Amino acid sequence: MNGLLFIAHQTERYSYLQSIELALKGGCKEVQLRMKDASIEELLFVGKQAKQLCDTYNAKLYIDDHAEVCKKLNATGVHLGKNDMPPSQARELLGDNYIIGGTTNTFEDIIHLYKQGVNYVGLGPFRFTTTKKNLSPVLGVAGYASIIHSCREAGINLPIIAIGGITEADIPAIMETGVSTIAISSSILTATDPVSETKKLIKLIDTYKR
Repeated sequence: MNGLLFIAHQTERYSYLQSIELALKGGCKEVQLRMKDASIEELLFVGKQAKQLCDTYNAKLYIDDHAEVCKKLNATGVHLGKNDMPPSQARELLGDNYIIGGTTNTFEDIIHLYKQGVNYVGLGPFRFTTTKKNLSPVLGVAGYASIIHSCREAGINLPIIAIGGITEADIPAIMETGVSTIAISSSILTATDPVSETKKLIKLIDTYKR
């Protein structure tokens, strides 16, 4: 992952699929489908259509939490929370052709997932966000800088995704810490023109890529 990751969710204005299409129209090439309270049947139903949309726009689709759904849909990969299936177990299920990522909040979390062979980590939250329940302690720019410094010292070179209430104004400082990807949801979906907002965010993130 390298750039913008759109975390799809449902709002009063947009359905999951509508939100995904808006981000794709704006040029986003990485989408995570996150349906925390949905049944497996609902996730499969929406996920199948999300996969078709992503294929149309030549984008990658990641499924949140459910490795078995990822496999059924032939999605790009799965993102696992701290209380989900262990990455090592997901790897047994999926094999080597799928990307597996996990949620982290500390350097110790990253070490734990690194040893289990994840392909990337989502590190956060940057700040408080209403899109996630049971939030871990917020990190801020200083938290990212400290953890990424520790990773480099330990020789851990996993791609790190910054996530959690991130806005356009936050992006320069966060990217300077060495993260590879910025995950955004609300900033896009609350914009007057989500497609234009997506384009603007991608251009800004690209400016700071290393």
